[in-house]
Amino acid sequence: MSEAIRLQKIIAQAGIVSRRKAEELILDGRVQVNGQTVTELGTKADPERDHIRVDGKLLHGAQKHRYLMLNKPKGFVTTASDPEGRPTVMQFVERGGVRVFPVGRLDYQSEGLLLMTNDGELANALTRAAAKVEKVYLVKVSGRPEETGLNQLRSGVMIERGKPGSREGRVMTQPATIKMIRDAENPWYEMTLTEGRNREIRKMFEEIGHHVEKIRRVGYGPLVLDVAPGEIRELSDEEVESLRKAARPKSTKPKAVGSKPLSTTKAAVARSNMKSRRPAAKKQSAKKSRSAHSKSR
Repeated sequence: MSEAIRLQKIIAQAGIVSRRKAEELILDGRVQVNGQTVTELGTKADPERDHIRVDGKLLHGAQKHRYLMLNKPKGFVTTASDPEGRPTVMQFVERGGVRVFPVGRLDYQSEGLLLMTNDGELANALTRAAAKVEKVYLVKVSGRPEETGLNQLRSGVMIERGKPGSREGRVMTQPATIKMIRDAENPWYEMTLTEGRNREIRKMFEEIGHHVEKIRRVGYGPLVLDVAPGEIRELSDEEVESLRKAARPKSTKPKAVGSKPLSTTKAAVARSNMKSRRPAAKKQSAKKSRSAHSKSR
């Protein structure tokens, strides 16, 4: 006989939604056990003996856990459906018959690494604030921010809590690491955050008077973006185990402002795609110069 476990865990293990979303379904009265609607989060059930339905559909037990990395292109939302009719990231996994959901979010205009899984327990652990999982971004900014402004962002800055105009108040962001990786009129920065508030990076730079032109996420915990836009791949067992370790709660001791980011090696792979061909040309020119010098000797 199997052991009775919490309903939200059973639903998450079935690959329907994350555990947090499962709790919302229970509270909304959308879950039934043996024909009775359940609205108490502490309710337990036996997944092998009880008939559990979500929105009228019978659960068929736990699914095999799948873990995918998607390189989300710009112009897609990270939800199962969109009331505005915009394309969602689900179309990239539906064609393979894989039933997974996105972990966290990337806004409509942003691109890059998106973890997708049907392991609700891991998804919930990764998105908990206590886990402080590092997310690494490449950010193109309009104009040249002053160093004083960047230091404000590194220390934490007050931003609007919800969507623009929601009047949900303001909140202080967690400390971030920021360093320039391409010096230009509109420079690129590598930015590492440990939280994922709505449009956080855009709001942060707006607070110091600069518009964000592009955002590409290139690292999520131990993962490094290594697939083309619109492509997906399965994670290895080693990567999944590394994600589990990353999801464990971290110390609350703050990092020193200006300390060296842990993301340097993570972003190197993705940054290589941004490099112009000019350095390579210089390298070839240097080789020719050395060759000519050798012949002259």
